[in-house]
Amino acid sequence: MAFANVNHTTVHYEMIGDASARKVIVFSNSLGTDFRIWLPLFDELEDDVSILLYDSRGHGLSGLGPSPFTMDDLVDDLIGLVEHVGISKAVFCGLSVGGLIVQGLWRKRPDLVRRMILCDTAPKIGTADVWNARIDAIEKGGLESISQSVMERWFTPAFRTERPEELSGYRLMMERQSISGYVQTCKALRDTDFTDVLPTITVPALFVVGDEDGSTPVDLVRRAADGVPGSRFEVIAECGHIPCVEQPEALARLIRSFTGKP
Repeated sequence: MAFANVNHTTVHYEMIGDASARKVIVFSNSLGTDFRIWLPLFDELEDDVSILLYDSRGHGLSGLGPSPFTMDDLVDDLIGLVEHVGISKAVFCGLSVGGLIVQGLWRKRPDLVRRMILCDTAPKIGTADVWNARIDAIEKGGLESISQSVMERWFTPAFRTERPEELSGYRLMMERQSISGYVQTCKALRDTDFTDVLPTITVPALFVVGDEDGSTPVDLVRRAADGVPGSRFEVIAECGHIPCVEQPEALARLIRSFTGKP
């Protein structure tokens, strides 16, 4: 485990390989998870890829920092961490809110971005009413009060039936997140719209979505891809919102083909 003080926040991260390598991928996790969701990918990626993992603010072992925080703070955390470990340019892969963080990174520091992989995400996710209702439910009943419905959006019925131990583990991961960190990230999602950022993206961009994603449906992600000139759009079959857990081999194949040339 490694920790850094970034923007007055303790950030938990792991740098695997050489930060100065030509092939570096930086992964940004989704709401209610930590960087362990990316671990199933590792056996499927090439040996010459260096990887930076981190827990976003208010998740996993990372701190809350000065509160309340916004999407700009989440983006600045990633920028600060990348600079801390010495990465000058990388492929950035973000899932859900992590994908919004990557879009915000492009808006602020395009010089850091070699390519981007945007998984199960969009420039705007959900409505104010949806996020306010979720925040209200959590403040009244805790994360346990919404975790069942979240699992139904994250994972396909087949996963929930055939892989109950993993389902239980990911539910525990979500329920053990900081309530304040989760709620503040919900507010950041509620208040973010990067629609105007998409047409400015000039690096190669890959959009990926599970065909049974209950949080960011296929059509939402397809519209996002349509907003980026020359982007690539892929649907992973028999997959929900978290492809790195449910279909890691399929996601890794897409990453390998997309990042084949440094």
